[in-house]
Amino acid sequence: MDSFENRGAVVTGGASGIGFATAAELGRRGARVVLADIESGALDPAVARLRADGVDAHGVVCDVTSLDQVRSLADQSFALLGAVHVVFNNAGVAVGGPIADMTHDEWRWVLDVDLWGPIHGVEAFLPRLIDQGQGGHLLFTASFAGLVPNLGLGPYCVAKYGVVAMAEVLWRELRPHGIGSSVLCPMRVATNIGSSERNRSADYGGPRAEVAVPNQAPANEDLAGRVLPVEQVAWLTVEAITANRLYVLPHDESRESIRRRFQRIDRTFDEQPGLPDTLPR
Repeated sequence: MDSFENRGAVVTGGASGIGFATAAELGRRGARVVLADIESGALDPAVARLRADGVDAHGVVCDVTSLDQVRSLADQSFALLGAVHVVFNNAGVAVGGPIADMTHDEWRWVLDVDLWGPIHGVEAFLPRLIDQGQGGHLLFTASFAGLVPNLGLGPYCVAKYGVVAMAEVLWRELRPHGIGSSVLCPMRVATNIGSSERNRSADYGGPRAEVAVPNQAPANEDLAGRVLPVEQVAWLTVEAITANRLYVLPHDESRESIRRRFQRIDRTFDEQPGLPDTLPR
């Protein structure tokens, strides 16, 4: 996709953070945009901001944990835009703490939003993109935690590893249809994911202050990586669409950690014993 002029784009978690910034970047390049978000109070001002900048923008309240709601989002998006070419599965939440302390509700909430949300996006939009026959691109927000395990973010890592795997498979499967796939794997970005508990419903145990993710501020030296502005991350993400680049890696400082992970995997072939011809008894 080398032009976004009059292309249709849908962004979940679009009322703030990376989602809003990416929608704004797409709109700046001529795309028509649907913002989807669970927070109706944030959605209307976000749409108004885009419209004030001349973007053809619309808002749809959507809880990505519900396949029915994501299917409704697809119906509304095609009705509003006429055609959809870019789908950015971006909505995400996180809880902090050791895996041993995680409740079943915390596992369900993180996996339902961060993994099942993107799966629902693929289920609802991909068949229609294929039938439309105009190419397109699927985007996913994963994380550095989807490439390298992060202590204290176990459920989040499990979900984001799954998102990375889905994007990798789609990148290969969708080539014959002219549809690309990219997965964003940043370290720290200036978003409000640290307060995502605000959107945790009673179905998942309600908000709990004690499972907040670690402080993302630049002063927190316990966390690796710079805190990047959302606008820079959004620009790089949109650039990945035009290049059909699978991985979007905004933090150069993540490179060494990623390299070490794959070196550990590779060393296992040398360190483990060879399979015996006859099993010892």
